[in-house]
Amino acid sequence: MADVGIFVGTMYGNAQLVAEEAQTLLTGLGHKAQVFEDPEVGDWEKYQGSYALVVTSTTGQGDLPDSIVPLYEAIRDMYQPHLRYGIIALGDSTYSHFCGGGKRFDALLQEQGAQRIGEMLEIDASEDPEPETVSNPWVEHWATLLS
Repeated sequence: MADVGIFVGTMYGNAQLVAEEAQTLLTGLGHKAQVFEDPEVGDWEKYQGSYALVVTSTTGQGDLPDSIVPLYEAIRDMYQPHLRYGIIALGDSTYSHFCGGGKRFDALLQEQGAQRIGEMLEIDASEDPEPETVSNPWVEHWATLLS
C-alpha cells in the first residue's frame, strides 16, 4: 500500500479537519498516512518517490495560509519528477480568488514535474459548510488511484 504525507495549510481549522478525516480514511483502507499541521521541507522530502496530499484553505486575497507558506517557499526551487500528489483546496466562491491557495500549490508542483493523481478537489465553503462531507468521498476514490 501507499505511503502518504498529508500537508495542511489552515486558517480556521477546516483544512485540518479534512486532513485528519483523510488520514483516518486512508489508514482504514490499508495505506500509511501522516498529517503535518505545520509542514516543513524535511517532512516534504520524505515523500519524494511516494505521495503527498496537500489540503489547504485560501485567504480572502487568494493566498496560502501562513501555516503552509514556509513549506511552499522552501520547495519553490525544487525539481520533483518523482513526486505524486493530490490537492484538496478549500475556498469560498463569494471571493474573487476561489481556492487560490490550492490552485497556486498545484501550479507550482506541475511546473516542477510532479505528477498529480486525479483531479484537484475544490470545496466551496458557501455551499458546503461541512467540508468533510465533500472531501471524504473524494479521498476514498483518490485512494483507489494509489499504487
